[in-house]
Amino acid sequence: MFAIDDFYSGTRAALAGGTTMIMDFVLPSRNESLVEAYHKWRAWADPKVCCDYSFHVGVTWWGPKVTQEMEELCQVHGINSFKMFMAYKDVWQLNDTELLHAFDACKRLGALALVHAENGDVIKENSTKLLAQGITGPEGHEMSRPEEVEAEATNRACVLSNQVGCPLYVVHVMSKSAADVLSEKRRAGYVVFGETIAASLGASGSHYRHTCWRHAAAFVMGPPLRSDPTTPGHLMDLLANGDLQTTGTDNCTFSGSQKALGKDDFTKIPYGVNGVEDRMSIVWEKGVAQGKMDPCRFVAVTSTSAAKIFNIYPKKGRIAVGSDADVVVWNPHATRVISAKTHHQAVDFNIFEGMEVHGVAEWVVCGGRVVVEDGEVRVVQGSGRYIPTPVYSPTVYARTPARDAAKAWKKVEREPYTGPVYVANDASNDGTITEIEPQSVKATASYARSSVKVNQPPGGNASGSFW
Repeated sequence: MFAIDDFYSGTRAALAGGTTMIMDFVLPSRNESLVEAYHKWRAWADPKVCCDYSFHVGVTWWGPKVTQEMEELCQVHGINSFKMFMAYKDVWQLNDTELLHAFDACKRLGALALVHAENGDVIKENSTKLLAQGITGPEGHEMSRPEEVEAEATNRACVLSNQVGCPLYVVHVMSKSAADVLSEKRRAGYVVFGETIAASLGASGSHYRHTCWRHAAAFVMGPPLRSDPTTPGHLMDLLANGDLQTTGTDNCTFSGSQKALGKDDFTKIPYGVNGVEDRMSIVWEKGVAQGKMDPCRFVAVTSTSAAKIFNIYPKKGRIAVGSDADVVVWNPHATRVISAKTHHQAVDFNIFEGMEVHGVAEWVVCGGRVVVEDGEVRVVQGSGRYIPTPVYSPTVYARTPARDAAKAWKKVEREPYTGPVYVANDASNDGTITEIEPQSVKATASYARSSVKVNQPPGGNASGSFW
């Protein structure tokens, strides 16, 4: 299944909304070469992009070859971030051991580890139970992956990455509890970054219970939108005060007929919503227009912070001599009503339909060319460039050497132990334990007999138990 928006319509829509560069995900199939997938995505993108772009690469399986290809992608192809999935069991999900290996590889390469944080095992079990109960509609999507499933995985990702000292970036934070986990971990000194998206700031999960199947299915994405009406405001508060750092979109659009593949089974509805065109206006409307953030913070969360994290600042994310000539002239007083009838994307639905927003990109300059003027979009297909993202971003890795030194394991020097040693003999698997007294040490009355047979002691009968 391919998204209805390709690199042409997607980047054209991005420019129309005031975004002058995108970062897409290369997602290999299980056991597919990461390098080959990268080249495939480049072949799709280069002839079509209207603005500059970069890639993250998904680590969707694990093995010795993956580590080698991650190194090649970093050193040769300008990749500095890899995305791991804790969801999509039996498709892209990595287990905890594989996550540890992936995080360790990112750390050694100076790359940033990204995670989709949801507990895939719980989601699969819940989905099976819901379908068995006859809940097949889009409401089952949200029910199968409740908020705590996202929060648990977010916490686990933070712990696992911290154990190997790997900086972590959690994509599309969708719930209050997951965002609060990140806030708590940052305060505890973890090197972790959080991204929320236009959908979670401007829409809610109440749509999953809409009586029109097509309407409800249009909002299906992972993690799902949350039904708690206070979620968008809470996420915006954290974004404004620095507990969340960036805003993305997770833009992945499917038409109504494509979504209908899951008309009888919510697990088969293609995941994804729009957002790349409306992101800037949503953040301005819900943030600046509501008095939650100032225009400088708006620039940071929509542009500068991401440019710094992914190590393309000040080439991107800044207006200065030597920086790329990507400039947006933003009218904070102009308004527009978002609608699928007028947006520039190919998808036939807009999750922000009917919302009036303040803040419009009146002029957009991309690479020194005027591409948007008074609402008219004038782009050239294939004019965008691939932008390499160098490893060891200072924003990400500047404090890790001192942090690693402070947290380094230290051996305790002590005299060697010379006392008696007792060895369990469970070869017979009958619960017998034999105490072996070293020949150099004479047994004393305080020790048990040299052979003690324990069969079903109080409290259990496990082989090898000692009571």
